[in-house]
Amino acid sequence: MTAQDFEYVCRFVRDRSAIVLDAGKEYLVESRLGPLAARLQLGSVGELVGRLRTGRDAGLGTRVVEAMVTTETLFFRDVQPFDTLRRAVLPELIRRRAAERRLDVWCAACSTGQEPYSLAILLREHFPALAGWRVGILATDLSAEVLGRARDGRYSQLEVNRGLPAALLLKYFRQHAGVWELADDVRRMVEFRELNLVREWPPFPRFDLVFLRNVMIYFDVGTKKAVLGRVARVLRPDGHLLLGAAESTINLDDTFRRAEELKGGFYQPVG
Repeated sequence: MTAQDFEYVCRFVRDRSAIVLDAGKEYLVESRLGPLAARLQLGSVGELVGRLRTGRDAGLGTRVVEAMVTTETLFFRDVQPFDTLRRAVLPELIRRRAAERRLDVWCAACSTGQEPYSLAILLREHFPALAGWRVGILATDLSAEVLGRARDGRYSQLEVNRGLPAALLLKYFRQHAGVWELADDVRRMVEFRELNLVREWPPFPRFDLVFLRNVMIYFDVGTKKAVLGRVARVLRPDGHLLLGAAESTINLDDTFRRAEELKGGFYQPVG
């Protein structure tokens, strides 16, 4: 892959997904696009980029972006946010929504589904009173490939070993042919949809809780501001935004305040 090829891939991925690839990330492009080139029976990443440059294969562009997206995720990631949800955030939201008996949650950039399924399991385990409520868990990602895996709810031994307590594994999964399959009733709690955060959004309900964890670290400042502004418009005034440990709304969007009384990266609309 030449320097010109690398620059082209950086521009292409940024235009399609807003993900910024810094100088020096040539190794990352090679490692992510190399397997795709092999699957397409191309001789090199440079040959793959050459085909991409022609613009004649729209599907190839999608596959390149999906290959460059970081899909790292695990069950109950970082632990603390889910403990805060169980202990403080969800009980308060349930109290406030008692008359409506409705709760809407959005997990953005959900990858292979461990985050929304962790939430679904948390609700099943600790909030049985929600059984008669309308609980909507929407999970989105720009990659159709990872969404397909998420919908299946099937995980390897390594994947379930990462963050999922053994008791919950045995309670909500069954093992079949070396793969752990999530119980159908839990899987049906989550609706998966394809969505690129930097493209047009469909009509959304007003959400009580939005997960936007470990997503904005890949965006430039302008994109971060734009995405946070749109999140603010779909989040209810007393709702919560959950960001990753390395993320913040500070100097990006002053309509949010960090909920200092809560641990785990929670933010709320000001006022």
